[in-house]
Amino acid sequence: MNLSPRGQLYVVVVAAAGLLIVGHCITILLANPIGWEWVVLAGLTLLSGSFTVRVPSFQARISVSETFVFTSVLLFGTCAGTLTVALDTLVAALSSRRRAREPLRILFNLSSGSLSIWAAAHIFYATAGIAPLSIAPTRVPDLLWPLVAMTSVYFLVNSGLVAVALATERNESAFTIWRKLFPWLSINYFGGASVAALLVSYTRSVDFMALSIIVPLLVISYLTYKTALGRVEDAVVHVDEVNRLYLSTIETLATAIDAKDQVTHGHIRRVQKFAIGLARKLGIQDPLQLKALEAAALLHDMGKIAVPEHILNKPSGLTAGEFDKMKLHASVGANILSSIKFPYPVVPIVRHHHESWDGTGYPDGLRGTDIPLGARILAVVDCFDALTSDRPYRPRLADHEAVEILMKRRAIMYDPLIVDRFIATKDELSEAIGDGAATPNSLEGFLRPILPPSHAAEAGSAKAIASALSVVTKLELRQAVRTVLTAVNKETSCVLSVAYLKDKSRDELVIIDALGQNADSLIGITLPIGSKVTGWVAANGRAILNTDARLEMPTAVGTASLICAALPIHFAAEIAGVLLVVRSQSQPFESGEIDYLESICRKFNETPLRELLSSALTSVAIERSGRRPSVH
Repeated sequence: MNLSPRGQLYVVVVAAAGLLIVGHCITILLANPIGWEWVVLAGLTLLSGSFTVRVPSFQARISVSETFVFTSVLLFGTCAGTLTVALDTLVAALSSRRRAREPLRILFNLSSGSLSIWAAAHIFYATAGIAPLSIAPTRVPDLLWPLVAMTSVYFLVNSGLVAVALATERNESAFTIWRKLFPWLSINYFGGASVAALLVSYTRSVDFMALSIIVPLLVISYLTYKTALGRVEDAVVHVDEVNRLYLSTIETLATAIDAKDQVTHGHIRRVQKFAIGLARKLGIQDPLQLKALEAAALLHDMGKIAVPEHILNKPSGLTAGEFDKMKLHASVGANILSSIKFPYPVVPIVRHHHESWDGTGYPDGLRGTDIPLGARILAVVDCFDALTSDRPYRPRLADHEAVEILMKRRAIMYDPLIVDRFIATKDELSEAIGDGAATPNSLEGFLRPILPPSHAAEAGSAKAIASALSVVTKLELRQAVRTVLTAVNKETSCVLSVAYLKDKSRDELVIIDALGQNADSLIGITLPIGSKVTGWVAANGRAILNTDARLEMPTAVGTASLICAALPIHFAAEIAGVLLVVRSQSQPFESGEIDYLESICRKFNETPLRELLSSALTSVAIERSGRRPSVH
């Protein structure tokens, strides 16, 4: 049993009290024997107790043996009933599966049942004011309410003791466990009491004629229980299978949305684990709330399916118009998910996870506790994981930097109580999810000099690089491009300028020349179209201005505070390459300089550079494919 020290103490106390009661009852029965009739009832209890029915979705079994327990109490008194329950529990435990045969479990189960019937029997005789029926016959109708009281106490004490034990084992509320698992089992207790009352109505002793009438009723009850609960179990298994399929479909869809974002792969998984862990730390135990948060964490970015990829993966700040489109993902995601009949409130969490505590969020401007609790939890963990992950527009932040930002936004954007609890348990939550908040796609080291596969074995050789690019770097083209880059460096006071050429055959950019800081090490680097700053510019034909240079080439610029501007180079109405210019962050590119850089890019489409560029584009395709182009 996975019990805390307090839970172990509770189980030991219950076991000790129960053993004392059983020992006391054995002493009483030895001093005042009640004869062979009780032995018959005890035997019937053990026999009927061996025919049990498993309760679906709960590690418990029920039987019809309570009939003979209640009969023992009514006919022979408190101690007879207590010892009957103890024997029934002991035999059932020893004949069950290995885990239930653990000594502490056996003692607890034996004691809880014995204490329950002992207390219930005392309530019965105290309220009825009679002696056992085998000694002082009494009309059963006169015992109706004492019998109801005994049955209720037996059920409540027995189920309550077990619920508290389960609560200490599962670290949940005892009342929540009791309410979820036990109320419907009361039918079994009251059914047994009713049959016992029927049995003693006709005789004040164990009458085999009466038993021959009652036992078939118990057999019918057993078969009815077994059939009904068997069907319930089949239904539960079916529902579980459908639920697993349902959840796997949701996860697949969520993963597909996650994959649309080139940098934040794994974001939703980390957010889900953080959110569930934080919810438990906040004391949320309602399974529907937890399931809603679990699904919403997976699906909170569903609306990004409606956001253009060039906005999702833009390696710089968004314009006002672009941000308005990005904000739509919360409401669009909620609208998409509203067509799914979730058994728990997922849609409100997805819709409102960008609302702010002060009411300035979107899409509905909710404030304070009007924002669903799940959405407030998701907002905090979503922000933290976003800050500590690489994004197209900035490198990841350290944990302490992310915490500082959360504190600045506390009580403005985020629920202060949730922020405080998250910060207090952040390290524990990070350990629980394995890799913490770190993303596997760190920008550091992402962009390295990569040669075509045919030259990979010679990657460490400067001679190999020169050979691989011998066609591209014809003297005329190199001289023309170098002339352009020299002018750029002079006019913009930059520390580095780079010319990328597009290789359409491989959907990549190749650095054909660079001038400035670490320039020689950059020649020959390739970059997939759509990736990083220049890849985004090449894919979308739009310039990126004044963004962090480390987003493009961390190995070249290191940790220096540099910014860059990347502009597309057009050739014959197509994008032929990208011009990248890097300089100090303290000198953002102004409108006049941007106009100058745009004019430089237009020069690539002018003679004679246009002819050299056309020749180079063809040469790249031939060199890197290893064959001559076919004419169709």
